[in-house]
Amino acid sequence: MNTPSTRPVAMVTGAASGIGKGCAIALAKSGFNLLINDMNQELLEKLAVELQSLGAECQVFHSDISDLALHKPMLDRAISRWGRIDCLLNNAGVPAKRRGDLLEATPESFDRCIDVNTRAVFFLSQTVARQMLVQGEITGQHRSIINITSSNATMVSISRAEYCISKAASSMITRLLGVRLAAEGIGVYEIRPGFIETEMTRPVKAKYDELFSAGRVPIPRWGMPADVASTVTCMAEGRLIYTVGQAIAVDGGLAIPHY
Repeated sequence: MNTPSTRPVAMVTGAASGIGKGCAIALAKSGFNLLINDMNQELLEKLAVELQSLGAECQVFHSDISDLALHKPMLDRAISRWGRIDCLLNNAGVPAKRRGDLLEATPESFDRCIDVNTRAVFFLSQTVARQMLVQGEITGQHRSIINITSSNATMVSISRAEYCISKAASSMITRLLGVRLAAEGIGVYEIRPGFIETEMTRPVKAKYDELFSAGRVPIPRWGMPADVASTVTCMAEGRLIYTVGQAIAVDGGLAIPHY
C-alpha cells in the first residue's frame, strides 16, 4: 500500500450526473480526492476535469455497479493511488423500468432494482468497510458510508413498487452497518431525497409540479442536487456526532404527515 495521501478520499457511485455529480463536486470543494464511478464514460471524463479544476485528484472507474466482481478492483484503484478510503457514497440507483400497476410489475424490473439499489449497496459497503477497518483512521479523518435511498424507503408509491422495496431494503442496510461499525468509529448514514430535479425525474416533472402547487410539499420547490450534497459533506466530515445509522430526509418536508 502507498503512503496515504494527506487528502481524504471518497468513492462516489453513479457520479456522472444528477445527485452523484453534485455530491462529487461538493466533496472536492471540501478537500477530498475522488474515485468516481458510473456507466456513462463520457460524462465521467467531463466530471473528472471539473473536479481537477477544483483542486481534487480524480480517478475514473467506468462500470455497472451491479457487477460485484468489479467492486474490489474499483476499491484497489483508489488504494493504489492514494493509500486510503475515507468515504463511500452509494448513490447509483435505477428506477422501475416502467411505472404502472404493481400487479403488472415484471421480474426483470424487480431484479434490476434489487441488483443496483440493494445488492450492490450491501456488497460494495462490505468491501469498503473491510478496507476501512484494516487502515484505521488516518490523520483524524472521519470514515463514513453514506447511502442515498429515497423518500420511498418509507412512503408508498404503488406505481413503482419494486423501486420502493429496493430502497426500503437499502435503508435497513444503513442501520445494520451502522450498528456493526459504530464501535469502530465508522459512521454509516442515509439520505432520503424527495423530489430532486435531475434527468431521472424529468419525465414526471409536470406531475410533481402539481404537488408543489397544491401545497403537498412544505418547501414548495424542487430540490436540487446541491441540497443533497450539503448533507453529504456534513456526514463525510463527521459532523453528525454521536449518531448511528441516521437517516436524514432531504425532501422539503414531503414525508411529514400534515394537512
